[in-house]
Amino acid sequence: MQIKTLVIITGLSGSGKHTVFKAFEDLGYFCVDNIPIPLIPRLIQLTEATAGRVDKLAVVIDARLGEAIQDLQTQVEELQKYSFKTVLMFVEASEETLARRYSETRRIHPLAHDRNVIDGIREERKKLSEIRSMADLVLDTSGYTVHELRRFVEDNFRDVEHTDSLVVTIMSFGYKHGIPFSADLVFDVRFLPNPNFEPGLKTKSGVDPEVIEYMNRFQDTEIMLGKIADLMEYLIPKYVEERKSYLTIAIGCTGGRHRSVMMAAALRDRLTRSGLKINLIHRDIHTQEG
Repeated sequence: MQIKTLVIITGLSGSGKHTVFKAFEDLGYFCVDNIPIPLIPRLIQLTEATAGRVDKLAVVIDARLGEAIQDLQTQVEELQKYSFKTVLMFVEASEETLARRYSETRRIHPLAHDRNVIDGIREERKKLSEIRSMADLVLDTSGYTVHELRRFVEDNFRDVEHTDSLVVTIMSFGYKHGIPFSADLVFDVRFLPNPNFEPGLKTKSGVDPEVIEYMNRFQDTEIMLGKIADLMEYLIPKYVEERKSYLTIAIGCTGGRHRSVMMAAALRDRLTRSGLKINLIHRDIHTQEG
């Protein structure tokens, strides 16, 4: 078997599946769009004729093709028996984000030809809920620019075939903008002193030295950081033992600009010193309240 990695991409319409698809192309994956589920094994067989020139595959499955959920589940379970790594990625975004994207592009949602776009989004989300629950990675693109989304794929899949280790992402966010859908663990740091109300700090963010210095004045900052880090250092090996592929740790404050940003970066630095590879995303850093 020549294949080292197979990524199956599916998810909500308008969520960015094809931006993800293009990012995999840039990484050297052989990519096939809208392939019927029963043809995936045949595609894998065809790659054997390339004498190893095609060893990474990414395919997009359009759930609107009417494929049965059971077919996809059966196929994924069968593929996971092979020696290559199979990742089922579900791409989604918030209702507000999807509605805005359809409004800006003037595209018609596939399930809203004769009704409100919100109704179509809600119906599709409901129909795909079982597929979402099967996914190895749920990627919420609400807070991503196109460039950030492509960078996420690059950071997480450049050498995915060389490791079975857990991919850990720490994400800062603001509760006023909603809890990230993809979060596995959520920590609330709104009890910490808020730099947003300090003269000279409101317009800065948690990556600025002045904000970091302010946060580090308080004992609760170090206590909370230490407790989260201790918990992660205990839990992460357990997730690895269970062969979990992806873990998203979300840290939230009010607006996602100051406290959560500082704490997420500090946690990443602490866990990185333990030898872990950690991705860091500041979802709401460009908002005005922290």
